[in-house]
Amino acid sequence: MLIVMSETTSSTGRRRWVTLVVVGLAQLMVVLDATVVNIALPSAQADLAFSDGQRQWIITAYSLAFASLLLLGGRLSDLMGRKRTFVIGLIGFAVASALGGAATSFELLVAARALQGVFGALLAPTALAVLTTTFVIPKERARAFGVFGAIAGAGGAVGLLLGGFLTEALDWRWNLYINVPIAAVALVGAFLFVPSIERTGPRPKLDVPGTILVSGALFGLVYGFSNAETEGWDSPATWGMLAGAAVLLVAFIAWQRRTVHPLLPLSIVLDRNRGAAYSSVLIAGAGMFGVFLFVTYYLQITLGYSPIQTGLSFLPMIGMLVLAAQLGTNIFVPRFGPKLMVPIGMTLGAGGMVLLTVLDASSSYAANVLPALMVMGTAMGTIMPASMQTATLGVDRQFAGVASAMVNTSQQVGGSIGTALLNTLAATATADYLVDHPVVTETIGVNAAIAGYQTAYWWGAGFFAVGAVLSALLFRRRRQGASLGHGEPAPAARDAEPLIAH
Repeated sequence: MLIVMSETTSSTGRRRWVTLVVVGLAQLMVVLDATVVNIALPSAQADLAFSDGQRQWIITAYSLAFASLLLLGGRLSDLMGRKRTFVIGLIGFAVASALGGAATSFELLVAARALQGVFGALLAPTALAVLTTTFVIPKERARAFGVFGAIAGAGGAVGLLLGGFLTEALDWRWNLYINVPIAAVALVGAFLFVPSIERTGPRPKLDVPGTILVSGALFGLVYGFSNAETEGWDSPATWGMLAGAAVLLVAFIAWQRRTVHPLLPLSIVLDRNRGAAYSSVLIAGAGMFGVFLFVTYYLQITLGYSPIQTGLSFLPMIGMLVLAAQLGTNIFVPRFGPKLMVPIGMTLGAGGMVLLTVLDASSSYAANVLPALMVMGTAMGTIMPASMQTATLGVDRQFAGVASAMVNTSQQVGGSIGTALLNTLAATATADYLVDHPVVTETIGVNAAIAGYQTAYWWGAGFFAVGAVLSALLFRRRRQGASLGHGEPAPAARDAEPLIAH
């Protein structure tokens, strides 16, 4: 009997780690699709003959659908079941990717990207929820979230690398087709290894009014900042969308306080530790998207790197991110808690941004770019796993999906805010430089662009500095909160154990 029990336990343990691989593939697919298409845009534009003004919609269509439907996707995974929702999300994402790769017109490509966003909003929170309810042993949970957090943080850089390789070696369409084999592998793994957990008791109802309100608010928020990036802050559409988003968000909060079946119980986000985690993910997302955007421009335009060289340049950052994530979740976070580790990560992020401000036309990759990227990778590897793990710790299992969706929502909104603000600030600084140097030469043009990048880096450093202060103030001391690496699992995790075993 003891031997049988030991073999069963060992088998269950192996299944959990294979489940991590499966949900990690799904998360990587969703995150890298936010950036993998960027490098392919010039080739797609030449092939499909759409204008520069239309170009932004290839990116915006995905981010709008993804961001506005994330909370709905997370709640559907709570109501329909994790495995079923995960499988539907994988199939839908693969089909949308295939349609995008085969698109023969701009309109079809935009529609496929929006459809990718819809199924991505179903897939991303479900993947994190599967992880939350599968890994309930604290030490294993820490390792699993270390891997998952590294994927979430590195996905954008992986997208740049993969996008450069696929565009140069094959064709821009493979930036979309590549999701089909990834989804197929994940789908087989989902059928074989993701556990099916049967719901007991009455099935809660979907909060339709709350869903409409928060989806509209998130749509307006992301669209408003995206419009500010392209049309400017004086555009009526920018402020109209942002004002509408604020009104809908207030209405959503008021509705959640009174409805019997809330989409997002306010206790989830008002918990001090979880609130700190969500805000940390948002701020890190805002700063990190700035790194990807402006370092990519700098390497390609100023230093003359090819798309593949640009992608390879981010590899050391990814390596440091993965290393920091594993060291943090297995050694430092269990010992010191997020209250110490997240502020340290934010401080490193600010330092990495400051290092980027010294880049100019004569800088070299090894001496100037590489150290800054390695510091940024360490920062993100310190911030993301601890924040993501804290954001879902102790949540009642029936709300694990929507709590996980808040993590993705925070990262997506942070990226939208950061990209719009930093791009606007950089453009303003570049214009001011050109005004001060009216005789425009090639050198003046290069220096003007660098002045814009430097301004964005300084503001990015400010984002991380604010994040360091907020996380230090908001996170509870470890004796006040739940353990992240040792000791007893949270009550919700203990409740989930018999279900997962079943």
